[in-house]
Amino acid sequence: MNEQARRRPGKSYRRPKKDPVRILAFEALRAVDERAAYANLVLPPLLKKAREAGDFDTRDAALATELVYGTLRRQGTYDAIISACIDRPLRQVDPPVLDVLALGAHQLLGTRIPTHAAVSASVELARVVLGDGRAKFVNAVLRKISRDDLDTWVERVAPPYDEDAEDHLAVVHSHPRWVVSALWDALGGGRGGIEDLLEADNERPEVTLVARPGRISADDLLDTLGEESGLPGRWSPYAVRLTEGGEPGAIDAVREGRAGVQDEGSQLVALALANAPLDGTDERWLDGCAGPGGKAALLAALAAERGAHLLAAEKQPHRARLVERALAGNPGPYQVITADGTRPPWRAGVFDRVLVDVPCTGLGALRRRPEARWRRRPEDLEGFAPLQRSLLREALKAVRVGGVVGYATCSPHLAETRTVVDDVLKGRGGPAAEAEWVDARPLMPGVSALGDGPDVQLWPHVHGTDAMYLALLRRTA
Repeated sequence: MNEQARRRPGKSYRRPKKDPVRILAFEALRAVDERAAYANLVLPPLLKKAREAGDFDTRDAALATELVYGTLRRQGTYDAIISACIDRPLRQVDPPVLDVLALGAHQLLGTRIPTHAAVSASVELARVVLGDGRAKFVNAVLRKISRDDLDTWVERVAPPYDEDAEDHLAVVHSHPRWVVSALWDALGGGRGGIEDLLEADNERPEVTLVARPGRISADDLLDTLGEESGLPGRWSPYAVRLTEGGEPGAIDAVREGRAGVQDEGSQLVALALANAPLDGTDERWLDGCAGPGGKAALLAALAAERGAHLLAAEKQPHRARLVERALAGNPGPYQVITADGTRPPWRAGVFDRVLVDVPCTGLGALRRRPEARWRRRPEDLEGFAPLQRSLLREALKAVRVGGVVGYATCSPHLAETRTVVDDVLKGRGGPAAEAEWVDARPLMPGVSALGDGPDVQLWPHVHGTDAMYLALLRRTA
């Protein structure tokens, strides 16, 4: 080594730049992965803490939200692309590294962030949360990804549709193959419908409010929001849609419980049950699976207008507390109890209307909970099946002769919808229920494309709602 080389100073170490937005997005993804948390529960407190610390403004919060939800929605597609850029199986890459890579891939392929900014910001994030060594790996992979756009990458990593239609759709639209198959079976039809549905699952849903009857009208709620912040609902007379960027927690009516956040599909289910024709009295209503309280709050308000009483039952104590909070201030009589709907404490045959919105896979709400598609497994259906049938059987016992039961679920999977109702009516796995179908379609006036009936399946790409299912049954003996 010559004298000049010996005297040349070494390159000084530069500390990584901490980007609060991307660090927060990474923390949210780690919580989803490590703790099986849901982004819609993890992200709000993280954003609130960042705002209170003075680290975030509105634009920062919007970017962090897009990074988290966009990465989760497109995770399957990004995994396939990342896998094509590395020399080892994806499962051998540490999960925190994959989260940084997926965040970077989303910035490169799913946003308008310039390429150099997306790569450099992701590498800086990797230096902060992973260390300099693994940051070099992140840099190399993201530079490979940055050479092509999303369409080019998808064409490269997805099998041709003609060779394997379901696998092609799974990669292109970022859904597990089994979910694609199940949704396609439930939807029926050709390629166009399933592609529209899968794409709708990857779009950010509108925030919809419900104006609770007796406390505020939809028109009054719209007036408080103004034309720039609110729009009327598409189907429900109590629905108000927030324009992009609207913050429900900042609305007085929401803070005071006069309005709530509730998907329009859930509103339609509650309204259909409330308006189903009855023979005889209409005084006692039951919500047998009331948590977290959205449908119960709407039913309680509707019952109060008729002088009826709602009993809201929820098995989990913490969810029962959420129900109490949702119903607080309701103008009419109601009661919230902690109880198991499969072993009910109430007497049989005493209710006029009963709703059971049963636990399910949640495949109808993948717009709102995108991580559920990666968390659920086909075997989960077997776990829910006995519970769903038991809840429906007990609901039919709880209602009086001539009364109506609503069986609802936020899933379009046939094993959780029509199959459950058919099994209970035909006595598979237990005594046959003495009940008959009620056509639910006329009870959703103005709503188009409700199918052949008598049950109803709503769809994100058709109705702009979660994929809610409703079957109405009248007890006959």
